[in-house]
Amino acid sequence: MNDSRKRRPTLQDIADLTGVTKMTVSRYLRDPQAVAEGTRERIAAAVERLGYIPNRAPDILSNATSKAIGILIPSLSNQVFAALVRGIESVTRPAGYQTLLAHYGYSPQREEEQVASLLSYHVDGLILSDSQHTARTRKMIATAGIPVVETMDLPEQPIDMVVGMDHRAAARAMVTEMLRRGRRTPVYLGARLDVRTRLRMEGYYQAMEQAGLAGRHLLTEQSSSFTLGGELLEQALTRYPDLDGLYCTNDDLAVGALLRCQARGIAVPQQIAIAGSNALDIGRAMSPQLASIVTPRKEIGCEAATLLLARLAGAPLTERRKDLGFSLFEGGSLG
Repeated sequence: MNDSRKRRPTLQDIADLTGVTKMTVSRYLRDPQAVAEGTRERIAAAVERLGYIPNRAPDILSNATSKAIGILIPSLSNQVFAALVRGIESVTRPAGYQTLLAHYGYSPQREEEQVASLLSYHVDGLILSDSQHTARTRKMIATAGIPVVETMDLPEQPIDMVVGMDHRAAARAMVTEMLRRGRRTPVYLGARLDVRTRLRMEGYYQAMEQAGLAGRHLLTEQSSSFTLGGELLEQALTRYPDLDGLYCTNDDLAVGALLRCQARGIAVPQQIAIAGSNALDIGRAMSPQLASIVTPRKEIGCEAATLLLARLAGAPLTERRKDLGFSLFEGGSLG
């Protein structure tokens, strides 16, 4: 059977091309300054010419440090987690660490599979995007004995370390501001029903209760989108025709609801005030600008990576939970 796969260049190929030993080539790849300047230049030229790809498997299999960090995110399309990863890599890359990214679609069972896969590569640490995990996931992490940082939320009992924000308090603050501006019948719109959606709904109900008002909500297990935001607006108007505001679990739903209002001739904010979460750029491009909770996603990633690398460097654990806070962008959609 004809195998059309191209053979990868080896250390021996570089050695043959440069007239040095494989050991010299290996020493150069570990530390270029460890070989003479002339030899270094010849090996560098050969590596470039052959397109050599280093094989790190022997180091990993020998239990040496992998210089790799595993990152688990629930969505590849969500800008929130793209910002988190950028924050992480702004710290790990200058420190010489590679990142291995795994996606689990908000499923604890899929997260369990991905954690097992990352641990099989002997990653030096893990950064997680959720605080709810299966018992097996927790057991595997405990057995691996590596530092772990959970991000985005602030669980009371983290696996190891956690960097995040209080989503309940943020939602309470936004809804309280909406009520302060005169709204009395705002409705909460939630999707996906992950931990953060539930925490924000709790914050919404706390604000309504503190104002002596009855809260109302509309939830779906579907993934958030602009289209879904418009559909939920239609459902909310049918179920709660007296609504005068919407607090949405994220900006995708809020933008979709705002666009649908405009298409139907419903004035925002005069008839319906709208607010979201995460302060995505599209909300700033809307007219009126979308009110939203500013979540420090990139900063959370930076801090998570900084804590993780400090632990890998032997620093003692002085703080297990780090709250990076939030702010409100009031925009023009609150009235």
